[in-house]
Amino acid sequence: MSERRAVVIGASIAGLLAARVLADSFDRVVLVERDDSPGTGWRRGAPQSRHLHGLMERGRQIMEELYPGLTAQLAAAGAPTTEVLRESRWYLSGLRVHPASTGLTTLLASRPMLEGAIRERTVRLPGVHLLTGRTATGLMTAEHEAPAGAPGGGRPGRITGVRLALPTAAQGRTGPIDPDSGGGDVLRADLVVDATGRASRAPDWLVALGHERPADERIDVDLGYASRTYRRRPGHLDGDLAVVVSTMPGRRGGGAITLEGDRWHVTLAGMLGDHPPTDHAGFEAFAATLPVSDVHDIVRDAEPLDDPVPHRFRGSLRRRYDRVAAPPAGFLVLGDSVSSFNPLYAQGMTVAAQQALVLRDRLRADGADGLSPARFHRDVAAVVDIAWQMSTGSDLRYPGVVGPRTPRSRLVSAYSARAQVAAHRDPAVARTFMRVANLTLPPTALLAPPTLLRVLRSGSHPATTRGDRSDV
Repeated sequence: MSERRAVVIGASIAGLLAARVLADSFDRVVLVERDDSPGTGWRRGAPQSRHLHGLMERGRQIMEELYPGLTAQLAAAGAPTTEVLRESRWYLSGLRVHPASTGLTTLLASRPMLEGAIRERTVRLPGVHLLTGRTATGLMTAEHEAPAGAPGGGRPGRITGVRLALPTAAQGRTGPIDPDSGGGDVLRADLVVDATGRASRAPDWLVALGHERPADERIDVDLGYASRTYRRRPGHLDGDLAVVVSTMPGRRGGGAITLEGDRWHVTLAGMLGDHPPTDHAGFEAFAATLPVSDVHDIVRDAEPLDDPVPHRFRGSLRRRYDRVAAPPAGFLVLGDSVSSFNPLYAQGMTVAAQQALVLRDRLRADGADGLSPARFHRDVAAVVDIAWQMSTGSDLRYPGVVGPRTPRSRLVSAYSARAQVAAHRDPAVARTFMRVANLTLPPTALLAPPTLLRVLRSGSHPATTRGDRSDV
């Protein structure tokens, strides 16, 4: 083909960010999205979007870099913004993090609002096209142009495109989607990026074409949550905009954040099978068992706007594409297709944004023609390592979570628990802790000598009772 073309499978946050970066290096970028009309509401293909989403500060910074003025655009459209720990309350192990100045921005846009703004700006870029209502069913190679899994197979080789399922009768046909395909449902490409998420079928597609399957790493937490929206009144939370109560085995959690349209978005959560109910009375009763009363006060007093919606998350999943010996040229994987984190830590969108920067940097260093999947996936692994160790290390603090533990990990867990107590009492520790959690500082920042000394001076976990407001 004369033009340089990239295909991104999946037009959620990760796919949109990838398309934004690819548009700088390819003449044409085609986003393939399974949902018929992504729009600005809840999407069937992103059921988790109906639950609390946190955009960490590092993710917001990257999105602002890729889409200048995005924060101001969303704020002008009604998304509340504030400083982390100011007009927002964070509770860790039942203790409120000291309301110190952090210099971090909290952008309280709903997932549909954020995704809609990014989508609208991405598809306006020259050469970017969005193909909706189509499902990818396999990859193509130059040696064997047949769908993955077809009889006969083919030897491993460069990925040259993606095959799509036929549209339904309701969707109809308007002609070939690829002028070079001879009328078939094939999208040829110089580069294919899988951003389809946790349910990615890329490992199966690669095996069907003779390639190695990436190894999986899993940490199961059996997290269940339920969410509901409420009408917000100025007096709720004494005017604060958000509250987050950490969830752990044996201690239920949840949160409430202010959304555009003067709404509260409330999510309740429990681990290891302790899941919130979705009936009105059960939802309120569950909220009443949280270690502090802030969320329950909203659930009890505010007007509900819809019914509770449940979701279940089995556990964190990481696919080790970085350890595949000979990955095929012309194919990359990013976003939740590579690493799906426990959503309690709100890392997913930010790590996807970090991976988009990896793609940008590799394209700048190697060029579109010299892009190496092996180097890309190694660089992505370095980004994922930090968030993965933070989230799974926190989960593995609890005996009911099954996974590998080492003397080092136990020591880190003990120190982390003490740092949470220090963050309750000490504004300097609170500031560093939240910057680490927001991925703007590395975890080693909590081990810097001044912070280490403050943490060790903090003492043990104080006795608390439900509703404790000390240091608030």
